[in-house]
Amino acid sequence: MTFKFLSAFVLLGFLSACSNKPAEPSQFAVPTEGGYAWQEDVDISSLQDTEMSRQFKEETDNMVFFAFNRYDVTGENLEILKAQAEWLKAHPAALILIEGHADERGTREYNLALGERRASSVMDFFIASGINKERIKTISYGKERPMVVGSSEEAWSKNRRAVTVVQ
Repeated sequence: MTFKFLSAFVLLGFLSACSNKPAEPSQFAVPTEGGYAWQEDVDISSLQDTEMSRQFKEETDNMVFFAFNRYDVTGENLEILKAQAEWLKAHPAALILIEGHADERGTREYNLALGERRASSVMDFFIASGINKERIKTISYGKERPMVVGSSEEAWSKNRRAVTVVQ
């Protein structure tokens, strides 16, 4: 009886560990007559590139990178975000999702929290620059969506980032 209970407990633990998948946003903003509304149950990864999102990528750098275990916006990031904010001011219909990412070191929970702080610091910069908060949504992917796979400082430095995605 004890062996069956222990086997079931181990199997349950294994299955729950396998079910960890990155969080997907359940909402995305859409323009309305009165401003913006968050549309429920939209899978962001299924959204097609729009002309506006392609233009944003061509005219600005859509990523900023962070030092290890940091989320503050400094140095070169300031110039990149200033350019993004100016583009957003010139395109008031553009809605954005800011993705926060982390490198592979640390726990899943810690990196999700760090990714959220990175995305929030970019959002705070945009709001301070005059971008309407209703146009902005954030999500953290933590270490779940690396840009570069690898266990080196070169790979880690590319994965510690915030990405501005225009709808």
